[in-house]
Amino acid sequence: MDKINLKRRDFFKGTGALLLGVAAGKILPVSDAQAKGVNVEKWPWPYEKLDPVETAEIAYKQWYKWFCGASVVHSVFYQLRKKIGEPYTLFPVEAFIFAEGGVAGWGTICGSLLGANVVTNVIIGPRTGGSHLGALMGSEIMEWYCEANMPVYVPKKPKVPVDKIPHTVSNSPLCHVSVGKWMKKANKPLGSPERRDRCARVTASVAYHLVELLNKWKDGKYETEGEFPSGDYSIPAQHNCEECHGDNVPEPPGSED
Repeated sequence: MDKINLKRRDFFKGTGALLLGVAAGKILPVSDAQAKGVNVEKWPWPYEKLDPVETAEIAYKQWYKWFCGASVVHSVFYQLRKKIGEPYTLFPVEAFIFAEGGVAGWGTICGSLLGANVVTNVIIGPRTGGSHLGALMGSEIMEWYCEANMPVYVPKKPKVPVDKIPHTVSNSPLCHVSVGKWMKKANKPLGSPERRDRCARVTASVAYHLVELLNKWKDGKYETEGEFPSGDYSIPAQHNCEECHGDNVPEPPGSED
């Protein structure tokens, strides 16, 4: 029994010393990262300027493998892996495939926006780190998404002819509303090649704009236009909630004053 317990302890000791990495599909020992002075738990992570067009092209192509959320994260972190290496080689990008369809198909926040907020918080830093700028840039991207005539970006080699992809303004960050409005205008079902390519292009559009803002931030020229809507409504909210709720918008106590 003592031998069994010893082997069990050795097993967990060994597995506990490993960190899953996505670079080249390898499992990377934590000790390797530590030896290079990389603290994967400390934010923010370094950033180098990227080409928005190249980023959008990566996101567009990757959508057909990982859909919206993971593709936005991949479009930025894939390039930073090549430019910087660790800690980006240790980031499990595929973990964000769940964002597809507005998070597990529930039609909530568009996965591309979820992915963009992951990127801004990793690179600029979280609110708990004493700065709101990462979250505010994410909020700015969400507002831009609501107002943009999507899809904005046209890929170099689109899978569907450009004239078959109409444009719509969602007035909402929700996948349900954004995709629903487009499906109505295009008269195309959810599983159609046109709807799929539309969402791939929206993902590319978000990735493009995300890098535009990150590059301005890197140059020290970024002044955020983002804000937290909860400051206006005394409840976590979006400025265009009537797209779904109408007269059923919940009101917090005292909001009528």
